Amino acid sequence: MKKLQLTLFLFAIICLSAFAQNERVDGKIIKNFGETFNVENIDIPTNTSEEFKVIFDVSQSSKDKSVINKYIVTAARFLNMHANEGMKKEQLKVAMTIHGGAWQDVLNNEAYKEKYGVDNPNLKLINDLTEAGADIIICGQTASFRGITKDNANPNVKFALSAMTALIQYQKNDYIFIKF
Repeated sequence: MKKLQLTLFLFAIICLSAFAQNERVDGKIIKNFGETFNVENIDIPTNTSEEFKVIFDVSQSSKDKSVINKYIVTAARFLNMHANEGMKKEQLKVAMTIHGGAWQDVLNNEAYKEKYGVDNPNLKLINDLTEAGADIIICGQTASFRGITKDNANPNVKFALSAMTALIQYQKNDYIFIKF
């Protein structure tokens, strides 16, 4: 009986320590979105003295319109995981082009609710990202095709001639391109 208890005890300790290593960590920059994990024993250390400039390209949205777009959350996760590693917000430059199937995620709440019958779950995230200095950019071609204007879009979203144009310009300014 004591062997069984000891075995169960050791098993519980192993499970708890494995669980503890996989706990999500809240972000330092975007508080309500983009939790990350602490990663131990990495082989490629993060150079926390550099500036990281990235432009994400998002062309997909959630099928369930009451669910936040996981690809937009990635920008929050990028900011948070690097801040959690010791980088300052000023070292992290983030931009994101929105086009294709993700167009509705930049609608203001009134337009989104009228179209889908629910509040826009991306509204607060986009607002938090822009407050943290990120540029959220709607493709002007997609916007024109879908009837998105400054009147029915989130006021924090920037309009570009096209996603392609914004991607070229940001990459010429040393932003690294990440496509989903």
